[in-house]
Amino acid sequence: MDARQLKIEAAREALTHVTDGMKLGIGTGSTAEEFVRLLAVKVSEGFRVIGVPTSERTASLCQELGVPLSTLDETPELDLTIDGADEIDPELALVKGGGGALLREKIVAAASRQMLVIADTSKLVDTLGKFPLPIEVNPFGLKATTIAIRAAADALGLEGPINLRMTGTTPFVTDGGHFILDASFGRIPDTRALSDVLHAIPGVVEHGLFLGLADAAIVADAGGARTVRAVKKQH
Repeated sequence: MDARQLKIEAAREALTHVTDGMKLGIGTGSTAEEFVRLLAVKVSEGFRVIGVPTSERTASLCQELGVPLSTLDETPELDLTIDGADEIDPELALVKGGGGALLREKIVAAASRQMLVIADTSKLVDTLGKFPLPIEVNPFGLKATTIAIRAAADALGLEGPINLRMTGTTPFVTDGGHFILDASFGRIPDTRALSDVLHAIPGVVEHGLFLGLADAAIVADAGGARTVRAVKKQH
């Protein structure tokens, strides 16, 4: 199976976890879009669902395909969020934000009783960090925030460049009007420590470490889709 087919297989399996009448958080990215397409077919057949999209991009696709939408203000408590990930470790800690929607994705996931991650097997890693960590920041004080992130990373022994995400010659701007710094730290042995120090920096709006949010992951490979649950570390 090619990469798109793997995404479709994971999305198809995830759809079996969606029941009629659910209030559903709908993620952003190529795998989430395959889920939206499959969901739209069920909706056209009479399946009832209310979706809360995590980005303008997802909202547009849902509207185009006829998936009913609400906002998180109108529907603040969700049954399930289904979203992709850039990396998934054995404890189901995630790196997200490659598509630039990490803030809304995290808010929606936190408002959901459960989060189900859909991905192909290439997203499974032993330790997070091979994929650059997206850090959403306020444009005001960008240089000062970048220096503070660098200092915090150095204190944790994390090296590697921190680059402003660009669209052509201008900075990429999130749906919330923020910039994104992509931090190529490599292996992140203590994700909780990094999460805490980043949240303590005033210019950091949010980061792409999703810790303790995912309940299960549906991962597709050549053999089909399988459900992965967290393996707790031995202390």
